[in-house]
Amino acid sequence: MDDIAHAAGVTKPVLYQHFTSKRALFNEVLEDVGGQLLASLGTATAEATTGRDRVQAGFAAYFRFVTENEPAFRVLFGAAARNDPEFAGIVDRVLEDVAEAVSQLIEIPGTVEHRRVLAHAVVGIAEATSRDALSTDGTPLEPDRLAAWVAELAWFGLRGVRAD
Repeated sequence: MDDIAHAAGVTKPVLYQHFTSKRALFNEVLEDVGGQLLASLGTATAEATTGRDRVQAGFAAYFRFVTENEPAFRVLFGAAARNDPEFAGIVDRVLEDVAEAVSQLIEIPGTVEHRRVLAHAVVGIAEATSRDALSTDGTPLEPDRLAAWVAELAWFGLRGVRAD
């Protein structure tokens, strides 16, 4: 908490006026990072004019977020957040919000539940791809290249989905 207060340019008592504990602060960090991710996806996909462009823009925004905010990505999707029930609940809510936003962009003749399941699959692809890209030999993550490859998989995969 001393380091955080110092980085924020406040005293530790001032920090505790806003956050009653380290857990409260970490909860807020998780919520904030999740909100930033969701906002970047929303902005990127809102500007796209076709379904294919939305897929590409969404993945590009996700991978740019990971590249530009690697520590934040690791906080949100790391073991510390997943191994604590309270923190895991926040992460699950963030993932549910992202999947809900993605499901609204999936244009198939299926049901809402069908789109929700597909959206969770797409979110899982993005998270797993990011983890892999960040665990490589130190070569910088290239968000546009990853987005092109993964968007192609998702786009053509979704084009083959049937309503039944």
